[in-house]
Amino acid sequence: MDLHGRSPWSILPPLILGFFMIMLDTTIVNIAVPTLVQDLDASLVAVGWVTSAYLLSYATLLLLAGRLGDRFGSRRVFIGGLVVFTVASAACGFAGHIALLIAARAVQGIGAALMTPQTMAMITRVFPPERRGAAMGLWGATAGVATIAGPLLGGVFVEYMSWEWIFFINVPVGVVALWFALRNLPKLERHRTSFDVVGVVLSVLGLGAFVFGIQEGSTYDWGTIAGPISVWSVIGLGVLILVVFLWWQARLGEAALLPLRLFRNRTFTLANVSGMTISFAMIGIFFPLTIFLQSILGLSPIETALLNLPSSLISGVVAPLAGRLSDRVPGKWVVSAGFAMIAISVGVIAWLIQPDLVAWHLIFPMLLFGAGTGSVFSPLANLATSGLDGRTAGAGAGAFNTTRQVGGVLGSAVIVSALTSRLASRLPEAAEAASGQLPADYRQSFVDGITQAASAGSFSGESGGAASFPLPDGVPDAVKQQIDAVVTSVIHQGFASAVTDTMIVVTAVLVIGFFTALLIPATRPGHLSPRQ
Repeated sequence: MDLHGRSPWSILPPLILGFFMIMLDTTIVNIAVPTLVQDLDASLVAVGWVTSAYLLSYATLLLLAGRLGDRFGSRRVFIGGLVVFTVASAACGFAGHIALLIAARAVQGIGAALMTPQTMAMITRVFPPERRGAAMGLWGATAGVATIAGPLLGGVFVEYMSWEWIFFINVPVGVVALWFALRNLPKLERHRTSFDVVGVVLSVLGLGAFVFGIQEGSTYDWGTIAGPISVWSVIGLGVLILVVFLWWQARLGEAALLPLRLFRNRTFTLANVSGMTISFAMIGIFFPLTIFLQSILGLSPIETALLNLPSSLISGVVAPLAGRLSDRVPGKWVVSAGFAMIAISVGVIAWLIQPDLVAWHLIFPMLLFGAGTGSVFSPLANLATSGLDGRTAGAGAGAFNTTRQVGGVLGSAVIVSALTSRLASRLPEAAEAASGQLPADYRQSFVDGITQAASAGSFSGESGGAASFPLPDGVPDAVKQQIDAVVTSVIHQGFASAVTDTMIVVTAVLVIGFFTALLIPATRPGHLSPRQ
């Protein structure tokens, strides 16, 4: 489109700054959880909702936000979301009670949802297809760097300043982004169609119930939430409402919140599936790996973040290059190569995981992981938007980001369940193997005790976890010390084995993403037919 002499690149500063804050806030809070529990006198479950409230409102509203951009203008919706996000960030910092913090985080998620689809939609509509990959490269680099930088910045703020600064930092960044947005973002053509109110209600309720059930399932042990309401009934209700939503969208056609004709485009459909798998994998590797590094190897949060920093830097360097490459060759090959690199790196990490692992040995496979993520995000976003027109750019971007978020939510639920179930199996196996180190009179009770504690989830993985092992009365001090040492060894070996098993699950999902990417038509952006 005509920007009256300005370069298309002039629109990127506000979009990149806004998207950086959004992605940063998906991970930056995790490092402050123990501090929030103490400073706000809150339970661990309540503090967990500081992250859950943000992700829930964010994922649920992406579809609506994308369509709002099509109807009211991407510039207007982005600026509105930026203001909401910045003000909510300040409210988070000033919150003196856990309930206020959770509420402010939910509002922050609304602002993030309003902004995210507009970043992709504006790049799609302003940049010509043959130059779009380079712009998407910066978008992808932002996602990769922000996701890894979150724990590092969070650790610095919590350790050297205060937890409030993990939110206050967004205020000056938001003000700068707002100045750039008002100055540089163009007013794009709007498409005034009838608004699908029923579709909005169905999508919010369906996605809300489904995401809540998956996201919070482990909190309720996948059982009863309250009275007759169970986790699985909430998930089932969400799926049922989403089925009704799809039926309603098919009936409305072009007037729908999510025009289903988008999915007749094979490239768009396969890019959405690949987007789900990469988000699944990002959650899948960092959740178990972070537990292993801190609980078993004894690294501090900042040391853990620093170990991941080279991967983030490589991702940030590779993403723009991969985006430019996808302008010259079919993007499917770049994406497929990226999935292959990530799958190999996760497989190598799974093979290296041992209780006596030297932490820096993980840097080399993590560098390959960073190169892989940098090769996937940018070209994949470019492929997803390559067949969209001005009328559906926002809806398509909203759909793509929604499937990515759902993939992350599924990844979180599956990986937590996989790790928990493998711990319940691996810890008793490790106890059986190590029981020979104890006097014969204590071996069976030792194995039984470990098995019972593992089934109840009593072990945190820390070296001091032996203290949670129940010892019978009258055990001599020498035997107690011996059992304590063996329990610690069993916990470390059991956790290492369970993390390895969980990484194998992640590798399998990445292989699915690899083959899905191979099925994408080998056509360069700008040369796509409507059905590609």
